[in-house]
Order: sequence, then structure tokens, then C-alpha cells
Amino acid sequence: MIVTRTPFRISFFGGGTDYPTWFQEHGGVVVATTIDKYCYISCRYLPPFFEHKYRIVYSKIENVVDIAEIQHPAVRAVLQYMDCKEGLEVHHDGDLPARSGLGSSSSFTVGLLNALKALDGNYISHEDLAKQAIHIEQNIIKENVGSQDQISAAYGGFNRIEFLRDGEFRVSPVILRKDRLEEFQGSLMLFFTGFSRIASEIAKSQIDNMSQRKKELMRMREMADEAISILQGKNALDEFGHLLDQGWQYKKNLSDKVSTTEIDQIYTAAREAGALGGKLIGAGGGGFMLFFVRPEDQARVRERLHKLIHVPFKFENSGSRVVLYQPNGL
Repeated sequence: MIVTRTPFRISFFGGGTDYPTWFQEHGGVVVATTIDKYCYISCRYLPPFFEHKYRIVYSKIENVVDIAEIQHPAVRAVLQYMDCKEGLEVHHDGDLPARSGLGSSSSFTVGLLNALKALDGNYISHEDLAKQAIHIEQNIIKENVGSQDQISAAYGGFNRIEFLRDGEFRVSPVILRKDRLEEFQGSLMLFFTGFSRIASEIAKSQIDNMSQRKKELMRMREMADEAISILQGKNALDEFGHLLDQGWQYKKNLSDKVSTTEIDQIYTAAREAGALGGKLIGAGGGGFMLFFVRPEDQARVRERLHKLIHVPFKFENSGSRVVLYQPNGL
């Protein structure tokens, strides 16, 4: 039995510049952090006493004889990529709902890859884990996804991720004083909108519009480094909140599918209650909303958004890791 734990992520700035169609021409930069909410994958070899060879347990239960029969696209793709011959049982559990904008699908892919590598007796580096997950999602499943989620899930931590034109990437930790980091974390609030969505469909609309949204994407890339300068500076962190608000306005211009009337109403209500800025996490359309709120205003924002689920969180630094290693099932 192998169990992996892989974090979900929050992206602050630069989302959209991590799509290959963009960064292969212009380069890209994303500022993101992983949080202490996780995807858990358990894998074991299945004894040969069943009619099925593969058992996949998530929101559904699949018992199949051949990998090609597996309906879950990521499980099917990863098992084919790994050329799995032996029978397997795979279980998935998550701290937060799927299709919520926190990179859950990439956390799943990264966690499953990590588990199968360990089950096969192999160690895989953060870099290779991220690259293989990107390859599986973009080239095998052919999802309309960027490249930041897989990297955050594999590496963990609060990072500046730079995407180079040749397809490579660089991961640099954002270095902050302890008190500044605590103040920053203490100013962030996460709420679940109650709406889920298919990220790939929204991402496709953004990709299709990229040639008309060059100005917005260039500015969004600049904001990523501006945000780091604010955090590493000595001025009030309020500037970060105001920059989040600017970034959200730019993001909404990328596609008419990014926001909805309901999401706009939630954002306006939070701002009226004291939030300095915020954004919808992920491609858009639903999922989680992040707000920057001074601690003294947070009770008022919670009350104004009382119909939504408030999810307290902290940053984490571990990335995807094997938390149980019993390859012989003992």
C-alpha cells in the first residue's frame, strides 16, 4: 500500500501566462502558494481473485478488466503512461471539492504519478513529477490547462514560477520575514461560492482570446513581480490587496466566461464589507474566491458572506509526498 498527499494551490498573479500558447512566445510568470488542504491517493496491487483487474474509487467506483475501459481520464492516462501491467486498486480522497479552482485535477494527477512511481520502487524528483504531469494533462488527455498547477502540486511552497519560451520553468521560493509572512497569511480569506465548473472549457475560451488580450496578459505578468516587491517591501500590505483587485479586473477581460452575475455580486458584497481586493481562484466560472481583508474587517466580511463556506487555511511547503510506504502491503 502506498499513500501520497498532494496539496492544492492558490494562484495570486500571472494566471494565463502559464499556457504554452502564451509563454512559448512571450514567457510567463506566476506567483502561487500551496495550502494545507490536500488530495490523498492510495494505491495497492490488486490480488488476482476478482473478475476485475483495476478498481478505481473516487466519487464513482469503477471495476474494469482493461485500462482502456477506465472512465476517469487522468487515471486512464496515467496508467497507460506508466504501462501498468499488474492489477491495481486506486482510492482518491480530497479535503476540498473537485472543480473548485484550486488545481485539484493536477494535484490528483501528480499524486497518482507519485504513488505509482513509489509502488514500482522508484523515486521521482519534484521537477520530473511536474514535467510528467504536464505532459499527461496537456498532450495525452489534451486538457486545456496551463502549467502552473502541476508545478505547485509537485514542489509545494510559496513560489515565483517563471515559464521560459523553450518550455522549461524555474521555481524560486518567495522569501519573506516571518512576521511579514504571518501578517500576509492573516490577511487572506477563502470562501467557497458553491458553484463548480469545468475549468478546461473556460480555459479554452481564454486561450482562443489570447491574441486579442495581449495587453492584459502582459500587465498580469508584470503584476506578479509587483506583488513580490510589495510583500518584500516595508510599506503597508494594503497595496497587495489593491493589486489583487486590479488583477481581477484584468482577468475578467480575458473571457466572458471568467465571471458571472452571482460571482460579481459576491465580490461587490465583500468589497463593501471591507475587502481591499480579491479574485476567483483558477480559470473562473465558480469554485473558491480569495479576498485580502485587514484582520479588523474580517468579521464583517464573514457576516456579509455568511451564506458561503469560509475555509481557513495556512501555507504549506511539502509538495507531493509519500506519507505511507508499504510496498508489500505489510
